[in-house]
Amino acid sequence: MNAVRSPMAEQLARRMLPTTIFVASAGVRAGERDPFVDAVLAEDGLTLGERHPRTLDDLEDDYFDLIVTLAPEAHHAALELTRSLAVEVEYWPMPDPTGAGGTREQIMASYRDVRERLKARIGRRFAAPGPAD
Repeated sequence: MNAVRSPMAEQLARRMLPTTIFVASAGVRAGERDPFVDAVLAEDGLTLGERHPRTLDDLEDDYFDLIVTLAPEAHHAALELTRSLAVEVEYWPMPDPTGAGGTREQIMASYRDVRERLKARIGRRFAAPGPAD
């Protein structure tokens, strides 16, 4: 619903990747902004600003070299959308922290886990090749 994992990934990628790379996130359907996302991004000095959840139809551009999906439903939708397009689609399964219960700190720990997994995955996927590569 473009409210948790995808917006986190978008903001992390914007910080980690060169500014020449266009990054946008969208969901199969729009959800509500999640305050825990704001909190874990703020811990890393990031913000969603005025950004609100959006759908694929809300994107201004419809040409991408790579689509990364983080949930099964989004992956199936991306494969269907790109059936006749020359675009790479990758599935990075990420846990959904919205099901976490317990104290605020326990819930935050679930969101932090997703943030850290996303950072690591973005770093591995887009790492610059070294001299031995």
